[in-house]
Amino acid sequence: MAEPFHCDFTQRLFMGHLGNHMLNAADFHSTDRGFGMKYLLTIQRSWVLSRLAIEMDEMPQMYTKFNVETWVESAMRYFTSRNFRVVGTETDEFGNSLERVYGYGRSIWAMIDTESRQPTDIFSIDNGAINNWIVKDKECPIDKGGRVKMSDNAEFVRTIDMQYNDVDINGHINSVKYIEHVLDLWDLDWYREHQIKRFEIAYVAEAHQSDQLSFYREQVAEGEYCVRIMKTSPDIVDPVEVCRSKVVFR
Repeated sequence: MAEPFHCDFTQRLFMGHLGNHMLNAADFHSTDRGFGMKYLLTIQRSWVLSRLAIEMDEMPQMYTKFNVETWVESAMRYFTSRNFRVVGTETDEFGNSLERVYGYGRSIWAMIDTESRQPTDIFSIDNGAINNWIVKDKECPIDKGGRVKMSDNAEFVRTIDMQYNDVDINGHINSVKYIEHVLDLWDLDWYREHQIKRFEIAYVAEAHQSDQLSFYREQVAEGEYCVRIMKTSPDIVDPVEVCRSKVVFR
């Protein structure tokens, strides 16, 4: 349910909370099939999100009940693609329940060794059990997205410190926290006039508590913006890019 305190001032679900619902669905799905985080952490393995794209016709309104469906589209040695569909029901003028699709998501995941932080073979888990759950004939009609291209003219917007609430179970900055910080680059007046149509993010490097993240924004088309996030810390001489994002507004 789009709970009241998970909604913004327009009484619609925050994009960050929708992202959390998608990541939770991914974990429930993989755990039920033997390759979830609960098991992986016992063998020093973990899933990390590499890319995420969410495209919504509309965000669920406050108190609306909806489902997040997820399925594995493909798997390679080091990466797997997983899709999402956000769907609810509505009642027509005759009292009939109709399916309502709010939007879709696409994601790319890597499995890493939690000690070395390097990618590891996905097919080594339970003799490649993930292959038993690949669904190739279920439609996900949104664009897969690609590399977010930015010039050197991107405008510096702000720098923020990473703190306790930004860190997840892998010990690095939570994937969804990046989404929230990116969307904070626009103020309430902007969101009074615009809705998020599509959000993309590609993770390049890890960031940790005590790092500082600097945000650079560039408008590339009408209603379309790219964001570059760079990290600095006491141990880093030169800034390091940690992720790029693209936001399309309607």
